[in-house]
Amino acid sequence: MSAEAVSDKPHISAGLRMFVRGLLRWRPQTGTWALLIILMVGSLLTAGYLCTSETVTVVVNGLPRVVHTHQITVGGLLREVGLVLLPGDIVQPAADAPLSAGQVIMVRQARPATILVDGRSILLRTQEQSLAAILQQAGIGLGPHDQVMVDGRQVSLDSDSQLAWSSRTVSDRGAGWTFGPETRSPLHIAVQRAVPVYLDDDGTVSVLYTTLPTVGEVLRAEGITLYLGDEVHPSLGSRVSSGIRVYIRRARPVEIAVDGRIIKGRTRGQTVAEVLTEQGITLMGSDYVEPAPDTPVLDDMRIRVVRVREEIVVEQEPIAFETAWQPDAEMELDQRRLVQEGAEGVNRRRWRVVYHDGQEVSRTLEDEWVAVEPTTRIIAYGTKIVIRELQTPDGTFQYWRKIRMLATAYTEATCGKDPDHPYYGITYLGWKMRRGIVAVDPRVINLRSKVYVFGYGEGVAGDTGGGIKGQRIDLGYDVDNFVPWYRWVDVYVLTPVPPANRINWILPNWPRERR
Repeated sequence: MSAEAVSDKPHISAGLRMFVRGLLRWRPQTGTWALLIILMVGSLLTAGYLCTSETVTVVVNGLPRVVHTHQITVGGLLREVGLVLLPGDIVQPAADAPLSAGQVIMVRQARPATILVDGRSILLRTQEQSLAAILQQAGIGLGPHDQVMVDGRQVSLDSDSQLAWSSRTVSDRGAGWTFGPETRSPLHIAVQRAVPVYLDDDGTVSVLYTTLPTVGEVLRAEGITLYLGDEVHPSLGSRVSSGIRVYIRRARPVEIAVDGRIIKGRTRGQTVAEVLTEQGITLMGSDYVEPAPDTPVLDDMRIRVVRVREEIVVEQEPIAFETAWQPDAEMELDQRRLVQEGAEGVNRRRWRVVYHDGQEVSRTLEDEWVAVEPTTRIIAYGTKIVIRELQTPDGTFQYWRKIRMLATAYTEATCGKDPDHPYYGITYLGWKMRRGIVAVDPRVINLRSKVYVFGYGEGVAGDTGGGIKGQRIDLGYDVDNFVPWYRWVDVYVLTPVPPANRINWILPNWPRERR
């Protein structure tokens, strides 16, 4: 739009000009009076000019201002206030419309915009209020993943409030009012085209659309988590280009039990053997791994390395020595003499022992031998029988053996059988129980042998008993004449001497009397 500066009231303006020219030609005689007259005339002229002007309101981009003017058109007024109209600006009423007192002039300047897109820069001025409309005005289409930055901030097409249509401040200069050539802040728009990125995540293929510059930023924006040991190709810092292919080779989580510790980590190895190689774990000797080295690796696989160790262990145990009895006809019966001291031998065994992780799992006997032979203990025992006389209150008796024994007493009622038992009161030899029958251990005193015990008298070995073992003797009594016994006594075995084959030369080694 355009407007011309045409005088609003020509007859008044021409008279004033003529009056001023006359004043300028006039030469006062007195300087002071001449100056006063000039000032008075100027004031009158100014007052007259103001009184003859029209008052209008100019609203520029929503900023109102009251203006006094002698212009007769809208365009003249705008030029008078220094407002230059540029392409795209809107003036209401039009610039060639006449002015009237109290009129409101609306001016809305077009906003300058710079659009960077597809490697080129587009400059335009626009009255559009939305980002979508501005891009449409510029003939720019957007893909579904493209991004738009406005003044350095990312916005969406439906976020019209993101556009700040601010105006520059209008300045007062004295009584005047001035506008610069551009009062609206410029808009900077950058269109970032999304490019496809083909992602192969451990065999799972997907297509991503992004405006980000590097591979790492793309993966982070997509929420793709990378773990220690994962391999990304190309690297995270590589620049993104349209159609780039990104490969992620995932490291699988594994747990390795080895040498008393647990190693948790991630691996790109395809087999158990490759995992061990990555971790620097070596199998030596008979070591083995579970599962087997050629087993494919699975997520959260548990691998156990078993350390196998073999060693030779030599054990020894004592060999008990034997005791040999040697008769001595020169030594009296029941006398003993140590001929040779016994000594234990040593038996040794060689074992092959296998350990798994320090725990013994097998033991194999490889050899056994007698390292030291035992020494037999030899004891001489007397076989010489000496018959002696024994003086007693009951007379003189001959005896051939004296044995220290623990004496107790019993009757037919205490022999352990009920009265109605068919063997009640019957001894081992079938005799009727009575005083004078004693119970003995036949290994010590032969049955039917006669014995003498001081305080009891003469007796005959005619019975045995379950508790009568070794150096024990049970003295028999009638029920009506029972006398309790429990003491150690000397028991004399009376003549005749039995045949040699019926003599117990070596008495059992039962506990002796407590001294």
